[in-house]
Amino acid sequence: MNALDIINFGTKELKQRKIHSCRLDSELLLSKILKKNREEVLINLNQQICKKSFSEFKKFINRRSKNEPLAYILEEKEFWSKNFYVNQDTLIPRPETELLVEKLVKIFKTKKISVLDIGTGSGCIIISLLSELKNSKGLGIDISKKALIIAKKNSKKHIKHNRIKFLNKSLDCKFNQKFDLVVSNPPYIRSREIKNLKEDIKKYEPLIALDGGNDGLDLIKKVIYKTKYILKVKGMLALEIGNEQFKKVSEILIKKNFKIEHIIKDYKDNVRCIISKKIEI
Repeated sequence: MNALDIINFGTKELKQRKIHSCRLDSELLLSKILKKNREEVLINLNQQICKKSFSEFKKFINRRSKNEPLAYILEEKEFWSKNFYVNQDTLIPRPETELLVEKLVKIFKTKKISVLDIGTGSGCIIISLLSELKNSKGLGIDISKKALIIAKKNSKKHIKHNRIKFLNKSLDCKFNQKFDLVVSNPPYIRSREIKNLKEDIKKYEPLIALDGGNDGLDLIKKVIYKTKYILKVKGMLALEIGNEQFKKVSEILIKKNFKIEHIIKDYKDNVRCIISKKIEI
């Protein structure tokens, strides 16, 4: 069989399982097996594919047909024009989170700062930030040891000179320094709404990184409370939040002596991120 036959086979299988991106997914999965980029495969569709590669391809197609996210099968996801290694121990980086990185880079571009990333996961936020903020350093924390293995792997790939440390820490731990910027994309989905998520999310992405408790605000409240004590005066807290949480999160921030400086809307015009400043009292 040649590459075109195999892509057509994969496309047909995925289409029957109602995978909307069936053609593209089939092309990307074959590219992964052949260790070539998609464009190389598409300009050489007559190349013959060996039985071993076809067998691997069918296994990938079978996984995708069960709604396993493509990023987990490919073991990578592009974020901030970089390929990040991901697996089921980490959330898959989302395009909306790039909007937060973009705004923070603009704010701190010329400054030398210390950054704390709470619930770092794959490390995509802090690594992307420090790839732009060349004179800055950071710490990423997570309660998942498995997620930290992924974050360290990504950091080694994208950041030189050991400017980021990763620690297996919870928010209850003590910190021996204060930070200029605390950033977090905490779990913010209400527990009762987890069952309504798309199949590929609720079946495969880590529940611990999704479930925000009864009101979706459990971890957000914790982050705000802790940040109050580990942020320098006039330091900034950048939070990613869920739909319709802006009003409640704003009230909590103001109550804890934060001034809202910027809001960032996602591609559907929902407030997705809040950047606030710690104020003196």
